[in-house]
Amino acid sequence: MKFGQAQPARRREDIRFLTGQGRYVDDITPENALHAWFVRSDRAHGVITEIDVSVARATPGVHLVLTGDDLRAAGLDTGMRFTRVANRDGTRGAAPARPVLAEGRVRFVGEAVALIVADTLEAARDAADLIDLSIDELPVSLSLQPGGEAIHPEALGNLAFDYGIGDQAATEAALAASAHVVRLEVLHNRVIVNPMEPRAAWAEWDGAKLHLCVNGQGVWTQKQELARMLRLAPDAVRVTNPDVGGGFGMKAMTYPEYVVIAQAARMLGRPVRWIAERGEGMLTDNAGRDLVAQAEMGFDADLRITGYRVRVLSNLGAYNSQFAQAIQSDLFSKVLTGVYDIPCAWLNALGVFTNTAPVDAYRGAGRPEAILTTERVMDESARVLGADPFDLRRRNFITAFPYRTVTGQVIDVGDFGRVLSRAEVEGDVAGFAARRKASESRGMLRGLGLATYIESILGDPSETARLTLDPDGGATLYVGTQSNGQGHETVYARMTAGMTGLPEDKIRIVQGDSDLITKGGGTGGSRSVTVQGTATRATVIQVVAKMSEFLEAELGLTGIRFDELTFGAAGSNLRLTLAEAAALAREKGRDDLCDHSATITLEGRSFPNGAHLAEVEIDPETGALRMDRYTVVDDFGTLIAPELAVGQVHGGVAQGYGQAVMELAVHDEAGQLLTASFMDYAMPRADDLPFMDFTSEPVPSILNPFGMKGCGEAGTVGALGAISNAVRDALAGRGVARVDMPFTPQRIWHWLQAAH
Repeated sequence: MKFGQAQPARRREDIRFLTGQGRYVDDITPENALHAWFVRSDRAHGVITEIDVSVARATPGVHLVLTGDDLRAAGLDTGMRFTRVANRDGTRGAAPARPVLAEGRVRFVGEAVALIVADTLEAARDAADLIDLSIDELPVSLSLQPGGEAIHPEALGNLAFDYGIGDQAATEAALAASAHVVRLEVLHNRVIVNPMEPRAAWAEWDGAKLHLCVNGQGVWTQKQELARMLRLAPDAVRVTNPDVGGGFGMKAMTYPEYVVIAQAARMLGRPVRWIAERGEGMLTDNAGRDLVAQAEMGFDADLRITGYRVRVLSNLGAYNSQFAQAIQSDLFSKVLTGVYDIPCAWLNALGVFTNTAPVDAYRGAGRPEAILTTERVMDESARVLGADPFDLRRRNFITAFPYRTVTGQVIDVGDFGRVLSRAEVEGDVAGFAARRKASESRGMLRGLGLATYIESILGDPSETARLTLDPDGGATLYVGTQSNGQGHETVYARMTAGMTGLPEDKIRIVQGDSDLITKGGGTGGSRSVTVQGTATRATVIQVVAKMSEFLEAELGLTGIRFDELTFGAAGSNLRLTLAEAAALAREKGRDDLCDHSATITLEGRSFPNGAHLAEVEIDPETGALRMDRYTVVDDFGTLIAPELAVGQVHGGVAQGYGQAVMELAVHDEAGQLLTASFMDYAMPRADDLPFMDFTSEPVPSILNPFGMKGCGEAGTVGALGAISNAVRDALAGRGVARVDMPFTPQRIWHWLQAAH
């Protein structure tokens, strides 16, 4: 296989996953591990007036009880780190401390107040009932409008940041001079991530070194934070990620629980384990989305976009989570103008603290939110201006590359018109009118929704790969990314086999161990295969170059090349595979030639893009929605393993469908989460979705040697707009002027009744 050639791929991980052989955190917990249970606030906001743990500490079977005071007394740095964005006035976003256990005040329901470690989980839970915790309640703030009861003294009016990017004056002038201006408010509902495997971790201390095993999306940030907060030398901390049952961005960051159980293990000299219950996770996992976008788009008389202005109000929850400030500001801005040639734009993003669980990355992290906003406005503009939604998009597409957006992103390549034309064919847009008529004959409403999207690959542009040639004729590849369901073992092994000629089934992938891999960027932002694949390629090139030098010296030949996956030289009968060359090197005492690593940095981001078409059918008598057809045409550049890309798209669309149609985190006025179980929080099921048609229409990126573009989050980025526009289209004929996610039967029915 040559670099970048697509091959059918069966996920080799699936054999162990489907036969129950996966090794998740709970499967590999040390046998003598103690059980941890967190005492959590049942109030959304209040002052802790008393926390008496003396009875709990004296309870048989309890080994340790920790509070925030205990952690500070032990010398820990109890404040978690987080990103801060630049405000419009040149200052930085607000930075109130976030303790790992509440200190003096609680700020959301579920915030951890104390830790109990006991012989059994039951003993720890029973002891929790013996803690005397008194909280004097304070007014609760849930509004996305700045103001209200102060949650942090450092954030006046609960404003976390006031971010701006673009040209405000030029945009205002362009809108004022436009022949048409279309305005739309787009609500982005809060969702709870709910990975199949809840957050879990265990920690152990051997007297000199800490080991934290956690189901995360990378080990190095976790290692750095543990070393800082527990005041340990970096080489005294090891972090591992075993198999991970879903991450979706929510598991990419440090959480308070991991720090506290690590300290408990160090104090006790015994392993300590913690696995979140589902309700506990729903209360405390970082949530996703939760913002309101107010958008204005101007057009000239020829329906070309003249300017675009967006104001975002986003909910950060009670604290800055690790990446939260950047998501609905900087990351939103990276695809603010989508696939359109917009001469001027302005984004003003405000982040607000509320008495709810923190909000952070969720599949797409800022890009689905930006694209949903843009695509809703484009669709509404077509409706208001009497234009065809396909034609309106075509006349405004970017057509010349490289293209620098108004927010400074450089899109290297693309052919958005070709992608859209293919989507029209694959989705049988020409036959939609007949399908709508057939639906109407049965008393049903049918809508067609289009979204043309683009996303920006995020995360560290640098990555390292280490490749060892093993005595059995195979190899071990050490990677700095972390699979949490994507199929990395399959694609990395396939890529390495294709570049080296080594048997794919003898290529072992090692990930998620900070002792074995000294540096890595983890997984997030659709970066993994592009960045790690490029690093692997650089490592293989190094291996081949060094081995060629060795063979020339050893065999007395010149001009040895690695062509057709074997070493050879013109005018000689030399034909050696890489495995054979490695065996010769070992025989000659050159084991060093069998272990190489390389670090690369990509020149720039790649920009996956595509067109999604959704068709929905709605029963006006009940408001029930059925997704009838779904078509995706994507440009992911070169596809290394097409089947895995299809799986990523299907999963992303399913999560987009969940948010668009049924998922909604609801709090009452006291800040209590009313949707803290699957009895009250709906999730999509297999029978909710039709077969999804996926087609590739690639334009290879010029910014990496494979021509790849990431695909992990693209399904969600496109799905929200396509489904929303389909619902809007279905209801337009009944006089419904506004639709907001989630499109539950009750909400749709009420809109229809109100429109009578």
